[in-house]
Amino acid sequence: MRPTRQRLAVVERLFAAGGRHVSAIGLHDELARQGTRVSLCCIYSSLRRLSEIGLIHRVPVYGETAYFDTRISHHHHFYVAHEDRLIDVPSGTIKVQGVPAAPEGYDLISIDVVLRLKPSRQPMP
Repeated sequence: MRPTRQRLAVVERLFAAGGRHVSAIGLHDELARQGTRVSLCCIYSSLRRLSEIGLIHRVPVYGETAYFDTRISHHHHFYVAHEDRLIDVPSGTIKVQGVPAAPEGYDLISIDVVLRLKPSRQPMP
């Protein structure tokens, strides 16, 4: 990645708060609130590239929003649907058993568990 002004602003903001979960839109909003103008396209491409080189991890949550995690050690997540927010599951609390062998020609690289949450008193949609 070429260190352009926009990319440096994205990386600085992304890693300023330690381990966290972000979406491109959320990061764009944060940068705008601090007065830094960065195109949404630059943010998407920077997040994608940082994920490809292993500096952040893309969290597989279904839906329109792609989430990225600055904590790259393997761990699972709670997804709070009505808040559109991720929370880390404490390490070592989920045990995955009975994983099938990968199809011929493929290697299993990861198992990602996302537990979806709703407030206790909210009816299911």
